[in-house]
Amino acid sequence: MKPPRLDTDLGRGLRWDLVTRYRPPWADSTFARRLLAVALTVLAGALFLRGDPEAHPAAVVVAAHDLAPGRVLDATDLQRVLRPAGTLPEGAVGDVAALLGATVTGAVHGGEILTDLRVLGPRLAAAATGAADARIVPIRLADNAVADILRTGDRVDVIAAEESAAEGAPGPAPPRTLATDAAVVLIAGAGKGRASEEHVVLVALDPARATAVAGASLRTPLTVVFR
Repeated sequence: MKPPRLDTDLGRGLRWDLVTRYRPPWADSTFARRLLAVALTVLAGALFLRGDPEAHPAAVVVAAHDLAPGRVLDATDLQRVLRPAGTLPEGAVGDVAALLGATVTGAVHGGEILTDLRVLGPRLAAAATGAADARIVPIRLADNAVADILRTGDRVDVIAAEESAAEGAPGPAPPRTLATDAAVVLIAGAGKGRASEEHVVLVALDPARATAVAGASLRTPLTVVFR
């Protein structure tokens, strides 16, 4: 008697379509969850090996010692160190060469991180006035005592003193306001204990008023009015 014929030959596995056709309905969701779990495990491992980007060390320039306002920076004043990237303030300077010859606008502690707003420059002028094209103008005040009481950050109006009367004029020209709401960014020479020493005050202004103040400072004494 001839044996019955089998649907599959010995030595062969079941066809894939038969496997998928008769698998239980919950098997697909279980497989998907396991695949997702494996993917998340791999991702977590990769993030662990990568570490926190905010904790990675970044080079930054700090003051090598205490710095006085108005100091012109040289290589002995600066030190490059590594600090966690997440702790660095905005505008932190990472290259010593970028600060060489720059003028410090305020007192700086040794070890303090130096930013672009701690030295004279376009960023400081823009921050002080709110105008991207602002300028910094040096003025010499008619009275050094006024410079002694000025402080960085003060807002002042710049006034031109009386000018000598022109030939044929009835009297001297009255004082006039050259600029309003100027920001004081540095007082050079102040606090040195010598009343006779001339102080130079640096103020931040928009381009038009900066030109007017710079021109007037060449021919007439200037003073400021506190706001």
